[in-house]
Amino acid sequence: MSIATRRVLVGAHYGLRDWLIQRITALILFAFALGLALAVLITGPWQYARWKALFVPVPMKLLTLLAVLALCYHAWIGVRDIWMDYVGNAALRLCLHVATVLWLLYCFAWTAQILWGIA
Repeated sequence: MSIATRRVLVGAHYGLRDWLIQRITALILFAFALGLALAVLITGPWQYARWKALFVPVPMKLLTLLAVLALCYHAWIGVRDIWMDYVGNAALRLCLHVATVLWLLYCFAWTAQILWGIA
């Protein structure tokens, strides 16, 4: 008797979960973009000092990180599906998956570094 269970690699539930996550992350990105657009419209002409002041408060930094995390997850699902659909070689597909994850982690870390560098 085997202790480990086998993971089913295909099935309707994986597609439904990814579809739902894509919609949720899109809503988070839409809400963030709408908030930024309203901030620009309400406060008038923008210069660098106003953009900087907008991202100084910690809650705005956290909301921005949430939006970037949603963007990274949204991008991961989309790019992963492209690799799975169009790259037949499993070894190459794995390398592309790893490269995509590393790039998205780098982008998220760079965003955090930029945000926490704003004083």
